Amino acid sequence: MKTNLGDIRTRTQSTTTDLRMNFFDMLGVGDEVEDIDPESLPLEAPLCSVDSISADSRCFAIAERAISFTGEDFDVFLGGQRFSRVRGAMLHLPGKDKMSVWSKDNRKVAVMDRKLVAVTPTYDIYDGNNQKIGWLEKEVIALTDSFSFYTEGSGVGPFKIPPAFRISGDFIDRKFVMKSTSGKIVARVKKDGIFQFDAFNHYQVQVSSGMDAYLVIAIACAIDEEFDEEHKERERKAEEKEKGEGFPFFS
Repeated sequence: MKTNLGDIRTRTQSTTTDLRMNFFDMLGVGDEVEDIDPESLPLEAPLCSVDSISADSRCFAIAERAISFTGEDFDVFLGGQRFSRVRGAMLHLPGKDKMSVWSKDNRKVAVMDRKLVAVTPTYDIYDGNNQKIGWLEKEVIALTDSFSFYTEGSGVGPFKIPPAFRISGDFIDRKFVMKSTSGKIVARVKKDGIFQFDAFNHYQVQVSSGMDAYLVIAIACAIDEEFDEEHKERERKAEEKEKGEGFPFFS
């Protein structure tokens, strides 16, 4: 079921003032995002029927929780109010990250499930009814790090159709953009240098009007966790190398 932009404008009219007063909007995240027609979204329906899509662009703050039993917990704010939360699974296999996105009225709207066996780091993405809607994968052939989101049924291997969205940018500094197949920038993500703390991350996420905000939030959190996993792996290898060099062979 597709979403009508007129209905969205009616639903969001009462919150327009709050959106315009969003402190993070005033800080800005660089260049503007580009409005899109929600009818052009590749998903059959928004991940949340209430507030996935807005008639206005929105700027969210995603904060990694300082105290977390999973290390994969985030709170998402809009206009100073909590908009959503992302929670990691308490029990999972090493390297098998699983996170759920919840709406402010406590409904599960998306699940990101990292595949244990894959050619490249891949997260399957499900809606709140546990129906797979697509997957996010890190590109193996690229001059720089980049990710692609494919909708379910896009095919496999060399027979895949082009991705619905591409994500590229400076992932070391956590500053990247999300583009549609037509090349429109539908989201911008950057680490927040003003409210950054060593113990946990803050992001500013700008989402265009007509774009599914929960999908952007899910993808941003999955990418953050992927680079955290890579960082942990580099640290593990460095420690192993250090231990190996600490016991020289004596003949």
